[in-house]
Amino acid sequence: MNLFYDSVNISTKIETEPHIETNYSGVEIKSAREIEIMRKASRIVAKVLQEIIEIATPGLTTADLDLYAEKRIRDMGAIPSFKGYHGFPSTICASINEEMVHGIPSRKRIIHEGDLLKVDTGAFFDGYHGDSCVTICIGKVAKEALHLSLVAQESLMAGLTQIKPGNTLSDIAEAVQNQVENAGYSIVEEYTGHGVGRNLHEQPTVFNFRNNSLPNLKLRPGMVLAVEPILNAGSKSSRVLKDRWTVVTADKRLSAQWEHTVAVTSDGCEILTDRNS
Repeated sequence: MNLFYDSVNISTKIETEPHIETNYSGVEIKSAREIEIMRKASRIVAKVLQEIIEIATPGLTTADLDLYAEKRIRDMGAIPSFKGYHGFPSTICASINEEMVHGIPSRKRIIHEGDLLKVDTGAFFDGYHGDSCVTICIGKVAKEALHLSLVAQESLMAGLTQIKPGNTLSDIAEAVQNQVENAGYSIVEEYTGHGVGRNLHEQPTVFNFRNNSLPNLKLRPGMVLAVEPILNAGSKSSRVLKDRWTVVTADKRLSAQWEHTVAVTSDGCEILTDRNS
């Protein structure tokens, strides 16, 4: 599915002139120096996720992947962003099949052939965060699972094509929702993307659906965003399990998610968590 990147024209050039850090409706504008640090943090995340894609096989537990991710993040000089965040106990969120987000890794949760596994993680490096999520098809999966994951990735990339100065958050949301609905799936509204920087979650909220009541911010170079559409095969409705973290689809149908941290540039955006870089 990485071949899809080749069909999207997204700038990979960041501005060389530093920005003056300003407050733009509560949104921080990062300098070139800050984005360079975030690029390093994000590359750690991208590398760890690529390695997890390669090692995730039937028989492993989600706890095995969590231990691996934490060791690799620390080996590269960073700190896991998620571990301890609002009490979350792990380095990765590992959500399988109908689990949408925030699945807690467990030694009891064995990965099986045909599972649709979402792995979300972040790294804190030199004062700044990177954040990304992938959906992994374990072995041979059902056609619906494969297609749902592909559309989720395509919807993310469609949203990223709209990230350029002068465009708005609504342009991102419109592109994502159109891609999802044209494929016959539903977009989750309770969970959105966000700004990233010195804090894991910053302004602005990056929504994935059309809503005229939400603030519609114009994009500017130096903004850094985490765009993360979550798609369900059935209803967009969800519920939280008794662990108070794991979110599942209300109808128990499949869910998929892809996420990148991106920086707005003078002519588009740079995917900081690009696993191909």
